[in-house]
Amino acid sequence: MNTTHPVDEILPPPKLFTLGLQHVLVMYAGAVAVPLIVGRALKLEPADVAFLISADLFVCGIVTLIQSLGATQWFGIRLPVMMGVTFAAVGPMVAMANMNGGPDGARAIFGAIIAAGVISILVAPLVSRLLRFFPPVVTGTIILIIGVSLMRIGINWIFGNPVGPTAPLIIDPANADWLKAATEGATAGTITGLPELPAQFALAATLPNPAYAPLGNIGISAVVLVSILLIARFAKGFVANISVLLGIVVGVAIAVALGKMSFAKVADASWFGIITPFHFGMPTFDLVLIVTMTLVMIVVMIESTGMFLALGDMTGRPVTQPMLSAGLRTDGLGTLIGGVFNTFPYTSFSQNVGLVGVTGVRSRFVCAAGGGILIVLGLVPKMGALVESVPTMVLGGAGLVMFGMVAATGIRILAGVDFARNRNNLFVVAVSVGMGMIPLVAPNFKQWMPVAIHPLIESGILLTSISAVILNAFFNGTEEQTDAIKAAAAQADH
Repeated sequence: MNTTHPVDEILPPPKLFTLGLQHVLVMYAGAVAVPLIVGRALKLEPADVAFLISADLFVCGIVTLIQSLGATQWFGIRLPVMMGVTFAAVGPMVAMANMNGGPDGARAIFGAIIAAGVISILVAPLVSRLLRFFPPVVTGTIILIIGVSLMRIGINWIFGNPVGPTAPLIIDPANADWLKAATEGATAGTITGLPELPAQFALAATLPNPAYAPLGNIGISAVVLVSILLIARFAKGFVANISVLLGIVVGVAIAVALGKMSFAKVADASWFGIITPFHFGMPTFDLVLIVTMTLVMIVVMIESTGMFLALGDMTGRPVTQPMLSAGLRTDGLGTLIGGVFNTFPYTSFSQNVGLVGVTGVRSRFVCAAGGGILIVLGLVPKMGALVESVPTMVLGGAGLVMFGMVAATGIRILAGVDFARNRNNLFVVAVSVGMGMIPLVAPNFKQWMPVAIHPLIESGILLTSISAVILNAFFNGTEEQTDAIKAAAAQADH
């Protein structure tokens, strides 16, 4: 009689590899999105963005192995968990990148991540006691705003960024020529009577930019979007689960056929490369950035708590307090490792938790196999170069789905909240969503506030989190709602 629990079952190697690869494909599009977003926000060179992608895949694999197999009694929940970069950290990291780009900005971000990882390891046992502050009305609102905030990035992938070479308007060359002639004439003395130009004088952009929102790019994004929807509608099982990845493949094929994508960078990239720590130099540590990232990690660990509890029910292995603490410590350890190896905060990927429910395969060794595959992918620079080469309009069609699904998950969680008998929940959601929209609608609202606190208030996700926690405590108190939190986590798909 076999007494091995399904969670501890070691499947034959071919089956382990196949099921592990399935987990990797389900999470792949989401895993590579964050380094693409942050790398481009930092205005890094394409080779450095490709390195970020490889580093992300490599660390995804390492942290997945720690979480699923365990490392001492202190780390690893030892359940079928795939770890990936959390979308919750994207908003704050983009805000940090906007303040300071290039390698200097990268070092500041990684310093904040390393410090937040250390703090998360230390506070992990306490986080489960904070559950009472994060009932579904709070987590649903936060996840909704995470999705809405990310949608801006997906939309800009389609049309072009509102600033820079793809800005909607450019300076009329005729106006620039006139100003140049007037300035040179005044300097040479051939034109007299002109007052001195103000120090900050600049021409306004008034001419439509042909690089912004070209119809061909919109068409490719639309094909990617339609492909994803058709695959999701008519395909079954595993193929439906990787509809986003397949939609990107369709978009890449079209972009290549139209000459909008080149594989030159992929050809130049090597087949094997070591992921070196501190690729951009030694990290720098800024207190406000550390506080910002630590707040993000607390939200991430609260989400993970609900996920772990739901996964325990799903696999028939109830999560004990020591297991929960070990799992949350691994969120912190993964984030620490991420900062060292030039990547970002980590959490359990809920789409993979959903895959456990869909397939019924509960073995943690399947996820460990997936972690091994991710490590190998991270050590192949050609994979990072390939992802970096994908045109943004292809990613835009997929981004609408990926980021929209995050927002839809928040709505789905909020659907289980009692608004009929407790109208105060409406105030929690309404005000918190409004707070989260401030940086999106009025990005310059902070212009008279101290620059040091800008990263803290520039993120709609953090503003929403703080608002929702405070308002929920004010209106509803802090009564424990473990069952409701587990039910909410089971609904998650981001």
